[in-house]
Amino acid sequence: MGGLAYMPNDKRLYKKIFDELSNLISAGEYTAGNKLPTERELSEHFHVSRPTIREAIIALDAIGKVAIKPGSGVYVLEQPANKKIQYNDISPFEVIEARVLLEGEAAALAAKMITESEISQLKKAFQDIKNAKTIQQLTNADQEFHSIIANATHNPIIANQIHLLWEIQENIEHIKEAHQSVCQIQDLQRTHDHEQIMLAIIEHDPNTARSAMHKHFSRVLESMHSALEEQALNAAKAKGALMRKRFSLGTYATSD
Repeated sequence: MGGLAYMPNDKRLYKKIFDELSNLISAGEYTAGNKLPTERELSEHFHVSRPTIREAIIALDAIGKVAIKPGSGVYVLEQPANKKIQYNDISPFEVIEARVLLEGEAAALAAKMITESEISQLKKAFQDIKNAKTIQQLTNADQEFHSIIANATHNPIIANQIHLLWEIQENIEHIKEAHQSVCQIQDLQRTHDHEQIMLAIIEHDPNTARSAMHKHFSRVLESMHSALEEQALNAAKAKGALMRKRFSLGTYATSD
């Protein structure tokens, strides 16, 4: 496998290394039960510092890809074959519930830890949310906004757990559909919610940032309930119409 050269000033450098190592493990380059190369070897291979490698490995450990054994090394863990099936059993509401718990605290921590550079990124992402013309543009801007907040915690474990929830939300079809149904009916309120989150973080106000994130997800949940109820009602009406047509007295009418 060839080494990758990354720019040292990339604030998401560890995430790129995390993604690359995760893909190599999934592809069988590093097999279950065996040790990963040492920090020094990985550092030389990826052309990054050892602390960056260490952050990526901690993130891999957090999601169960590897196990860190002090004094021995980092071992690749067996990956469950039915992982996608388990994800398919997750409801959209469970994903939102997990995001509430994680991202509420992430917003509070980001309000303490965010840098000026990250504030600039957050402002740009918010403008992208305001200017989005399509559902896909809105989804991309929304994900970028929440990703910046996650990274602004400067805690790779928290950040990667939030990124994992986004991956589930965007790659499991029934969860993606439920999320997009909310996108279609919640435009102005979403913009307001994200503005309140952004302002609280910029003002370095952890409590308000946490509260604003919770209010945002509360509205998302309410909109999702409404969307699913409307879908169920429409399905019931359609079924009723078919039943009415099937069992109408007109069906049995005969001509004289």
